[in-house]
Amino acid sequence: MTERRLVIVSGLSGAGKTVALHALEDEGYYCVDNLPTGILRAFVSYIADQDRSDYCHVAVGIDARDHHAAIQGLPDSLDTLASDRFTTEVVYVDASDETLLRRFSETRRKHPLSTEEISLSDAIRHERLVLEAVATRADIRIDTTHTNVRELRAVIKERIAHRLTDSMALQFRSFGFKKGVPQDADFVFDVRCLPNPYWDLTLRELSGMDDKVRAFLDEMESVNELVLDIEVFLRKWIPKFEEENRGYLTVAFGCTGGRHRSVYMSERIAKRFKQSGKKSVISHRDAVILPQET
Repeated sequence: MTERRLVIVSGLSGAGKTVALHALEDEGYYCVDNLPTGILRAFVSYIADQDRSDYCHVAVGIDARDHHAAIQGLPDSLDTLASDRFTTEVVYVDASDETLLRRFSETRRKHPLSTEEISLSDAIRHERLVLEAVATRADIRIDTTHTNVRELRAVIKERIAHRLTDSMALQFRSFGFKKGVPQDADFVFDVRCLPNPYWDLTLRELSGMDDKVRAFLDEMESVNELVLDIEVFLRKWIPKFEEENRGYLTVAFGCTGGRHRSVYMSERIAKRFKQSGKKSVISHRDAVILPQET
């Protein structure tokens, strides 16, 4: 029997909620955008009673245009839905205030909560407050501050549409502190304490994916000690998240520019977990990875 999945997609206006829904629709999900929270239970009951293959995978968009009190009560509503009829998860799409302001300015679209009396920046702040309960309840948080439409669609495909719901996937992500910490990271490890290949002119233009950079860092005792410490920590605490039925766990590694040390650590730690059978995805937010010479 095909597993029945219900995905609630929410998040800030301009962060990419509609893109996420369209990506799920392309993957065969039956999608409904801006469904009033008050009729969610009736909607789920209806589709659960229908013997239709296109109702096996359903995605519902819920945002701040709904009644404030109804949104606040969404987490409780989800907890009381018939869990034996659908596997339910909440996806929350977020972005920084600066990014949202720029996107609305570039597209000249009106924010759904802005009025002549409420400025765009105030509308964004208010929307965060309205959706706070949903953000806290989210099973998967996606930060699109540094993500374009194509990348977001790929994330939705990998992290939601193609993920088995009975297993937790790990995402190892590198980033540069110059551009801020990823908002959707569950664990953040600062690896700026490690020797920096940037100061070696023969390595500066390379990345943590290149053999020369890997060889440079592999030889450092401090690097190997940190790899072991992080692995021991994660292997101890990942099972606790699995017990909470988490679908995804994001582990982020940050260095100054996000090009050398953080990329190296993401790749090396992910490899160790892959070897032990864990589904692991690697992404590099700020590094431009050039093809290696062959």
